Amino acid sequence: MTRAILCALACLALLNAAPVQLDSQAVLQRYELAMSDVVTPKILIFAYSVSQFGPNNLEARHIIYRDGLRVRDETLSVDGVALKQRVVHITRRVDRYALARVAPRASTYTFLFVRAIRSGKRLDYEFDTAPILATQVGFSVTRVIVDGRLFLPRKIFFTTASPTATGKGELDFSSASGHWVPVAAIITASLAGRLARERITWGGYRFPPSLPPSTFSSAKPLPIATLPPI
Repeated sequence: MTRAILCALACLALLNAAPVQLDSQAVLQRYELAMSDVVTPKILIFAYSVSQFGPNNLEARHIIYRDGLRVRDETLSVDGVALKQRVVHITRRVDRYALARVAPRASTYTFLFVRAIRSGKRLDYEFDTAPILATQVGFSVTRVIVDGRLFLPRKIFFTTASPTATGKGELDFSSASGHWVPVAAIITASLAGRLARERITWGGYRFPPSLPPSTFSSAKPLPIATLPPI
């Protein structure tokens, strides 16, 4: 076997070698640094689809225009049927799926390393999490998988509780134009003893510098040309 072939085989072996696993505390340090640099986009446009099964079955597709708390929600289709006239709602509400809002932090959660997960050429890191304050109710993160390249949450597992319902789910994140955004969620809940499931998928993200004032003052559907590619 020639020296060139041996060198080629050695290079191939290096490329296929398992990535080096970091110490869990080093991962958490990088995670906290990455989270401290997260900037929640103020202005964004995206599409989302929701499927609900249980006491009420529903499938719908929407376009969202957001500027801070101001939200324009246009329903494009219901149960697979495109609406001839899109339904428009203009409201004010927080982005409950924003990374900075849902991701656990060391100041409010404990982290327990579970395992490293091979994902292509990188390792992701799984941690069990628990609120530091045992009295915390409502939304609570139970597990997080940290991306081994950017050290941001790639998947968040959570539970929810209210006087009328309890549930659990998982929330997936990915990169879009430099922002770490939700791309999928699966939730299973018990509503007054009845099982309900919901799946949400997000896509078509855009982050324009501004939106026209009429976006939040008109109940008419916006021109098709202003919608993001889906």
